Amino acid sequence: MSAFSWPARVYWEDTDGGGIVYYANYLRFLERARTEWLRAHGHSQRDLARETGILFTVVSLRIDYRAPARLDDELQITCEPEAEGAASLRFQQRIYRAGPALAHSHNLLVEANVRVACLDARTLRPKRLPEFLLEALATEGVAHG
Repeated sequence: MSAFSWPARVYWEDTDGGGIVYYANYLRFLERARTEWLRAHGHSQRDLARETGILFTVVSLRIDYRAPARLDDELQITCEPEAEGAASLRFQQRIYRAGPALAHSHNLLVEANVRVACLDARTLRPKRLPEFLLEALATEGVAHG
């Protein structure tokens, strides 16, 4: 299985005074990539809340910072989702500095493990993952845990 990949660029608003990405802003890049993964499967967060009554929320996160991203860097953010139980997904995510000159291992900036729960939009209680999502995971060759 190949990971879903989403491109981004580092803007001034993402950085600290020295032009280096502020550590908390990496979470925004990770969130956007997960949202774009979902969108690539034909679903938006807003439509899911309105039409199917489900929301997704981060319930745990482990992140390792390997190297800094800087102003104007082009990034590639990857997502490798896996069902975990009946109502949650675990995403292995990485952020790389894009560029043809170096191998990916030399461009690795961030590694993260993000657990996301599926919730009922009204009650905010856990809700089973929808069938379309399980089918998307199966299509990508992802194991159901």
